[in-house]
Amino acid sequence: MTDINRGSRKPGLAALALFGVLAAVILSSAGGFGEPAGFPAGESIVHNIGYALFDIELGEIASEGFLAAFLIIALALDVALDSAVYLAKQEEDESLVSALTDGGQDSTASTTDSVVDSTDSQSTNVDSGSTVDADGGDD
Repeated sequence: MTDINRGSRKPGLAALALFGVLAAVILSSAGGFGEPAGFPAGESIVHNIGYALFDIELGEIASEGFLAAFLIIALALDVALDSAVYLAKQEEDESLVSALTDGGQDSTASTTDSVVDSTDSQSTNVDSGSTVDADGGDD
């Protein structure tokens, strides 16, 4: 049996080098962090998160305001929900409302596929060869 990747050691060496770099970064950063600090005793973390979310300056713990991010996410979720309801909406006769009214076909392609004969008010479909009267009945 022959091994196809027998002569290729580059992927293995690249993986070993990447492991070495990651190990060096992790081991050198272990002493770079300060002492872990928790929240002050007796403070309500949940209330402070709520105050930060709506950018209200009532919290005892200093934080950034997230009101703009909260509003943008709320707007995006509202648009997604409205779109889902619109796409799933049904007509009164239980047929689905289609987002694409022409079935996704290009309007210029459908007009070039049919030839209209004005003398006998019949239209002949080039692809299928069937004829249809101007009033919509098949011949």
